[in-house]
Amino acid sequence: MFAPNLESLSTHKLPDWFRDAKLGIFIHWGLYSVPAFAKPTWELGAAPEGEDWNINNPYAEWYQNGMRLGEGPTYEHHVKTYGADFPYEGFVDMWKAEKWDPNQWATLFKKAGARYVVPVTKHHDGYCLWDSKYTDFNSVKSGPKRDLMKELAAAVRAQDMRLGMYYSAILDWQYSKTGIGKGWDMYWVENRTHAYADYAYNQYMELIDNFKPEILWNDIGYPEKGMSDLPMLMAYYYNNVPEGIVNDRFSGFWKDYTIREYQLGESDFTNVWENNRGMGLSFGYNAQEDERHFMSKHKLISLLLDTVANNGNLLINVGPCADGTIQEEQTSRLLAMGEWLDVHGEGIYSTRPYTRRHEKVENGTDLYFTQKGEQVYAFFDNLPPGDSTVTIKGFGAVAEKARAMDTKKPLTFAANGSDLVVQLSNIGEDAYPVGVYLSS
Repeated sequence: MFAPNLESLSTHKLPDWFRDAKLGIFIHWGLYSVPAFAKPTWELGAAPEGEDWNINNPYAEWYQNGMRLGEGPTYEHHVKTYGADFPYEGFVDMWKAEKWDPNQWATLFKKAGARYVVPVTKHHDGYCLWDSKYTDFNSVKSGPKRDLMKELAAAVRAQDMRLGMYYSAILDWQYSKTGIGKGWDMYWVENRTHAYADYAYNQYMELIDNFKPEILWNDIGYPEKGMSDLPMLMAYYYNNVPEGIVNDRFSGFWKDYTIREYQLGESDFTNVWENNRGMGLSFGYNAQEDERHFMSKHKLISLLLDTVANNGNLLINVGPCADGTIQEEQTSRLLAMGEWLDVHGEGIYSTRPYTRRHEKVENGTDLYFTQKGEQVYAFFDNLPPGDSTVTIKGFGAVAEKARAMDTKKPLTFAANGSDLVVQLSNIGEDAYPVGVYLSS
């Protein structure tokens, strides 16, 4: 059994840039964006008991697996739309990315308030979005005929955002020919070879050399036959990217932070974590999803606030269309979040958790806290429409100093003994969170 030596790696500490960033953009864009199909079912971790997740998987990026199963919504859609004999690789010639402008993407993500961007470089289908010398199954040799990662990396960094890279190390359906049905055994069967482990290792080294990504965002796990390579891979990465970080999906070998995906995983207040999900039920673009399946703009902002107050970063996903455009349902939500951050960002970016994180107060209002040095921030969410009063226990002494982040909000502050009473007026229906400056 491989026993990792973590002595040298233990000197690497999580850099402040990640704790300060708070918001990142995940991008799932690939061959699966052409069929753009999955049945909108449930969030990960919320499937009803007895339901088969793999048969009814709402992730459009799992299209190839669904068409292999011989049953289920994706298989039936594929047969009806493309024919039973149409191979997944046939989507290569259909993917043109003809309207893609990486600078438009980067500008949108900057306006959304993102501080880092994590594109998928290779998903489980094995198709690579950079000019990899280890396979011709990539976007330079076929499909868009462009080095998508090279162009996107330049655009992201031109906007002064950090660049991470997602890589599917343990699953590559070019090496595995059997669909994953009930259970998880198939994750570990056909990729248990030295040849595939070497392939994954070489491609990771290639990504590090070519792009110097500040995050290695691995998915699910790492090939069993390649576990002994991880000390060298991690050491090489940290030596070449001193402020680089890795997530917790390297089969338990090493991590800088942990991941929660939709409802699967824990939000551990004592450690830095990342809340990772789509605005709808899928990561890849799913043409079956519409306004009913997307979280509201308010809910997206609330999710960011709840995540940050609990010591996490939000990595919110964008699933572009095959032509390179991003649908309005996603764009409008990103812009709404960015506009809110333009006003309230001081209480979000570079903050740390306060001793009090989240409380329920009058009228079902949610009260969140963050802090930066001696400055404490409070946010009211889910306020009732109209006029209301909220009491913040223990902050009566700051009544004369407290003020609203949004100068257009008619808030008044008064001490009631040791408590602070905040009067809010003219709150609209489904109003976004309202932030105030306090002091410790």
